[in-house]
Amino acid sequence: MSSSKHIAIIGGSGFVGTRLIDLIGSEKCDNLDKNESPFFQNITALEDIRNLSSTSFKKNYSHLVLLAAEHKDNVSPASLYYDVNVNGTQKVLDKMDEHGIKNLIFTSSVAVYGLNKVNPNELHPVDPFNHYGKSKWEAEKIIKKWYEKDPESKSVTIIRPTVIFGERNRGNVYNLLKQISSGRFLMIGKGINKKSMAYVGNVVAFIKERIERGEPGYYVFNYADKPDFSMTELSEVIEEKMKLSIPKTRIPFWLGMLIGYGFDIISKILRKEFSISSIRVKKFCATTQFDASKAHSVFKAPYSLKEGLNKTLEYEFLNSAKDNITFISE
Repeated sequence: MSSSKHIAIIGGSGFVGTRLIDLIGSEKCDNLDKNESPFFQNITALEDIRNLSSTSFKKNYSHLVLLAAEHKDNVSPASLYYDVNVNGTQKVLDKMDEHGIKNLIFTSSVAVYGLNKVNPNELHPVDPFNHYGKSKWEAEKIIKKWYEKDPESKSVTIIRPTVIFGERNRGNVYNLLKQISSGRFLMIGKGINKKSMAYVGNVVAFIKERIERGEPGYYVFNYADKPDFSMTELSEVIEEKMKLSIPKTRIPFWLGMLIGYGFDIISKILRKEFSISSIRVKKFCATTQFDASKAHSVFKAPYSLKEGLNKTLEYEFLNSAKDNITFISE
């Protein structure tokens, strides 16, 4: 990266932002986030994108990376998704115009495609089903309008990642890895369904590569690490790394759903959430794949999916010398 480039990162205190700052170098970044950074306090200014102060941008930034988003399930009120993800994005774009920043990297989501789509690429029609996906698509649309006002001098990269996992993350992939690593795991269904996943080390490397490329234009990329693993292949990677022997017994899908419904009823009665539910069984057995060939045609990921999984397993379940700093996501 050219030494003349200084990067503004909005939402850099979270999981992806922390890894991105570490990769780029904190001396080349400023972080604007409503939360303090656990690692980079010296470059962090406490700012909410819904109300950016007039002194938010202190340098002549070459690029702005917009990571901040309201993304957790069941946010209440639902208007928060739009206040942050849409109106907040517009506030950021206004600040970019005010400070003459022409280059934007924006993290959207594969949630814009909706549910049960068959390996969609970037040309697939959008069909978001929840407020998070809808608000991300609305944000993409206002970014496109901003770009089209001055397309010759602006550069926009929109990245739609699938579920991101890695060291320190606490989300659905971590929960799955923990369950399988426990050795008390039973496969539900045939285990042939495939899941697209993205290792955080590759996601931030892709963002860095797009900053370095810095070419004018408007670009949209899905991001997932390839090839996708089936649930059986994923469990085999974990078995090998953790030196486990996972039971080969498989629970039929119908029985798994029946068990899930049973836990749903118990959960309602006791008002307690369990790790098993009908929705989680259905998600576990579903195929969720996204076409990321466009991204991989211009970018060579530094880690294979297996390497990313092994690094995560090593840190989370085999390395005892670690701190308690974690990042919660879906």
